[in-house]
Amino acid sequence: MSRRAVTSLFSIAILFCIQASAQTVDEVIKKNIDAHGGVQKRKAVKSIKASGKIIQQGIEIPITLQQKRATMVRMDVTFQGKSMVQAYDGETGWKIDPFQGASDPEKVAGDDLKDLQEQSDIDGALVDYKAKGHTVELLGKEDVEGTPAFKLKLTLKNGDVRNIYVDADNYIELKVTSKRRTPGGEIDIDQYLGNYKPVNGLLFAFSIENKVKGQTVSQIVLDKIELDTAIEDSIFKMPANAAEKPKTEEKKPPAHE
Repeated sequence: MSRRAVTSLFSIAILFCIQASAQTVDEVIKKNIDAHGGVQKRKAVKSIKASGKIIQQGIEIPITLQQKRATMVRMDVTFQGKSMVQAYDGETGWKIDPFQGASDPEKVAGDDLKDLQEQSDIDGALVDYKAKGHTVELLGKEDVEGTPAFKLKLTLKNGDVRNIYVDADNYIELKVTSKRRTPGGEIDIDQYLGNYKPVNGLLFAFSIENKVKGQTVSQIVLDKIELDTAIEDSIFKMPANAAEKPKTEEKKPPAHE
């Protein structure tokens, strides 16, 4: 066989590997989305309301998270008679944080705003990731506490990076890693997802354990997730002035889980 023929075959092999790698990334993502119930069911959801608690240093703190299509999110945390709010209405991110001496609503920026924008994606970053301006790479397989998992490197449109570890058997997320800037410097945060349960044909993680350097710093345990409950747009909007308190949505009969 001539050198030219060998070179051509080598080039074809490289091209095939590149194409196969790209197909494998999309295949893993599709199987992950299908494992959660499929893209059609996910896109049909108009709102999500989750309630539970944050466990930190043995203290349980009630939490409520509400999302509404297209890009709205609100989190309420109650502790010692005080309520903290973080919200995003699709344009403006804001918060009320009495624990930091801020009892009036104020706008957020930087990492806090990016976090809210990411959380406001009701479908999740992997659904239609290309159209959203994100990129995903498959970095092979790694073990997550003894379970083989595909490692996906998700680069968000804003430049932030998430490493998503997807169970190689059932294609459900096991762990998500990210970096966070703090006054003491940048730290790596590992989120371990578990206790998956179906809600109206979609699969959700009811437990998220946050670790730093292998040590648990907090855990979110959800008691209930409701889909398509009536939520007013007004609760996501920043109050016009300090005297105007954020409204809460009218309570509706819970959806069947």
